[in-house]
Amino acid sequence: MRSKVLIEQALESAVTASEAQGCPPRLAAAVRHAVFPGGARIRPQLCLAVSMACGNDDPGLAMAAACAIELLHCASLVHDDLPCFDNAATRRGQPSVHAAYGERLAVLAGDALIVMALGRFASSGARRIERLPDVMATVVQGVGMPTGIVAGQAWECEPRVSLAEYQRAKTGALFTAATRAGALASGVRAEPWAHLGDWLGEAYQVADDIRDVIADPGLLGKPVGQDATHGRPSAAAELGLGGAVEHFDRLVAQAIASIPHCAGAPQLRQLVQLESERLVPVSMTSTAGVVRRPMVVA
Repeated sequence: MRSKVLIEQALESAVTASEAQGCPPRLAAAVRHAVFPGGARIRPQLCLAVSMACGNDDPGLAMAAACAIELLHCASLVHDDLPCFDNAATRRGQPSVHAAYGERLAVLAGDALIVMALGRFASSGARRIERLPDVMATVVQGVGMPTGIVAGQAWECEPRVSLAEYQRAKTGALFTAATRAGALASGVRAEPWAHLGDWLGEAYQVADDIRDVIADPGLLGKPVGQDATHGRPSAAAELGLGGAVEHFDRLVAQAIASIPHCAGAPQLRQLVQLESERLVPVSMTSTAGVVRRPMVVA
């Protein structure tokens, strides 16, 4: 929980700096609305957890990466909710940015968040400046073309798409960037940590597909039934609800098993287990008639 507090403080600092005199007031309000109140902040938490497991000898750089990843995620949600995509009226239990401030300011707020995210690296105060290019490149790769979250969103505009490829780009890419950036920020090779992000990112998208079918929209904080409405690829549609839940549980188990041996491995395993239960609670799937066993992690 300590890391989440630090993340909130870093995000508040970034947003407050953007609200300096001379900024259009409604744009500043739209940006703040997009970032707060936040969700689980699992991507930046994952980045910091990996950095801690790898020694965290440059906490400023690790926090810059974590903060940038969350700001980029918030930007993607603002754009995802726009009328040209999901036309979602709510997000995180409050009006979406375009519903509250209009479509034009929503587009600009998303753009501003992208620029703000990249600015976090310039003000990171990194001790090991030689690591900065690799960390920044990893985060950028998780967002842009050819396989970042922008490309993932673009697959919805194509006539055909592989479900795995779509999920890997739309959601998984930023999770992989989080684990890789956390390792690189601490001077550790990124490759052994990429698998954790890969598996967890795919699990997160499958969970989103499941919740889009059976979650209570009031508790979820956003509309459900969006995949069917917009004809998007979905694990629930392709595998059936029970098959999607089984697939989710397998992905979570693979994510946990992929965590490299290190002093922080138990804490990381616990983080993944707690997040998996938050995403797809056993009580929710039981209510929907899907029988499964709660995961037990040593």
